[in-house]
Amino acid sequence: MIKINQQTVHVGDLSDILTTKEQKDILTKMDKSKEIFQYQSIRQLEFVLLFRTKTLKAARDLNNSKVQFTTFEYAFCNKKYWTRLNNGGFLLKPNVRPTEAILDVIKNGKLYAFDCSTGIAIVLYLAALYTIGRRKFDILFNGLLLLDWQFDNDLRLTQKYGDDFIPGDIVHFNNPDVNPNESHWRAENVIFMADDQYYGHGVGIKKADTIITFLNKKRKPNARIPAYLMNLITRPVLSNIYQT
Repeated sequence: MIKINQQTVHVGDLSDILTTKEQKDILTKMDKSKEIFQYQSIRQLEFVLLFRTKTLKAARDLNNSKVQFTTFEYAFCNKKYWTRLNNGGFLLKPNVRPTEAILDVIKNGKLYAFDCSTGIAIVLYLAALYTIGRRKFDILFNGLLLLDWQFDNDLRLTQKYGDDFIPGDIVHFNNPDVNPNESHWRAENVIFMADDQYYGHGVGIKKADTIITFLNKKRKPNARIPAYLMNLITRPVLSNIYQT
């Protein structure tokens, strides 16, 4: 359900703001969801739609960038823009524009390797850049750190339980019986792209069954619990970047 200024609206009422099929698909899923999506204005809803569509673009861009998958221990980055920390994180170098550094990940993907959660972070920062533009992005994220789930305060995350995924949501595959020798496949964090299409760094854009089959091959001998898609949704809080 969608509410604007406390009034329920439907997809047909919002045709004037829809410019792409992706936006219509997102709105349709919101409209049919058990969750109530509340906005103060049409402009705020438009911003959310834009961010979600840019999240899908960012996922496709990272998928096509030739970045590599690895663990924190073996992570590496372009030293021109980032300092590689001992914990595997990438810290923006002084006097480097955040815009140039985050775009370099997809421009020079062969110079980067990281885990799936850092991949999600990069997708969201790219989506923010695509949504708010270079000037605002450089102001907000001038101390950028790419590491696991450690997000800047201006792009915090929130979680809820549910399975009514909306394109642009972060969702999670769990693999509880993972082989200890491949413990980095204990989970796969992905972007929900569209009906049964998910992007995860290390697996690409695949159907849920394909990702589960892959994760099941990473289980310990005599495993009992198969990998599965969790009923958990993670979303960025957009209030800070919307107000900029």
